[in-house]
Amino acid sequence: MPDLKLARLPDRKPVKLAIEIMPHLEQALADYAAAYEAAYGKHEKPADLIPYMLHAFLESDREFSRKWRK
Repeated sequence: MPDLKLARLPDRKPVKLAIEIMPHLEQALADYAAAYEAAYGKHEKPADLIPYMLHAFLESDREFSRKWRK
């Protein structure tokens, strides 16, 4: 193992994931994107926000992190 302070960088190649969602969830995502634009002044498509929303959700689930992400 190299004697470096910086660990090996993780795989950063994006993985494409296709999902189907219900119309009410599509509308909620569009509403969230509108709220995001109002808050930050920058238009983002819902599809561009979803990965960050999923990341934030998973990071906030302490039970999941503690039990399953060791």
